Amino acid sequence: MEIVKKYFSDFTPQQETQLAALKGLYTEWNEKINVISRKDMDNFYLHHVLHSLTIATKFNFKKDMQVMDLGCGGGFPGVPLAIFFPETYFHMVDSINKKLLVIDEISDAIGLTNISTEHTRAEDIKNNQFDAVVSRAVAPLKDLWNWSKPLIRKNKIKEDEEDPNGLICLKGGDLSKEIFESGCKPFVWEIDKIFDEDYFHDKYLLYQPVK
Repeated sequence: MEIVKKYFSDFTPQQETQLAALKGLYTEWNEKINVISRKDMDNFYLHHVLHSLTIATKFNFKKDMQVMDLGCGGGFPGVPLAIFFPETYFHMVDSINKKLLVIDEISDAIGLTNISTEHTRAEDIKNNQFDAVVSRAVAPLKDLWNWSKPLIRKNKIKEDEEDPNGLICLKGGDLSKEIFESGCKPFVWEIDKIFDEDYFHDKYLLYQPVK
């Protein structure tokens, strides 16, 4: 938790309580349903919570915005973002139902009311429209964009540059081939330039806006 507070200092008491409760809850649920690598739990706040909150350093999700977490797994980046942006709605989508059960139970335990879950694949979602889609290391950028693009509101009136309207994803490694094959021209930020931590070397934040 201290590693998160090193970079973010404006949490409300409720947000701080919710964030502090996450490690114990995920540790408990991980014993029943493996949603996080057990060796990763020692670095839970660095590897999962702070990594997810990278998105909050560049984008401001506003009141009543609707965001989909595509392939959310055990709840990252969506759960930390839902805590950080309590007036934004986060729709968590994954093809593995037991992982969504963990999200539902943890959300209930910490009083998180701006999260919903859906057991489906992104390509099977019909008629839903979101202001943005977020994702963490789920699939190649080409696939993420093909799945996300039909679900993102177009011609949205943006109030400022931090108002997201597109695909936001967290990725790692050499992305040059992946970006080329996607046909996208995303904005790219090096995360180790945002957070001065060795863990974030070769990790990136990408944003592909809709046109």
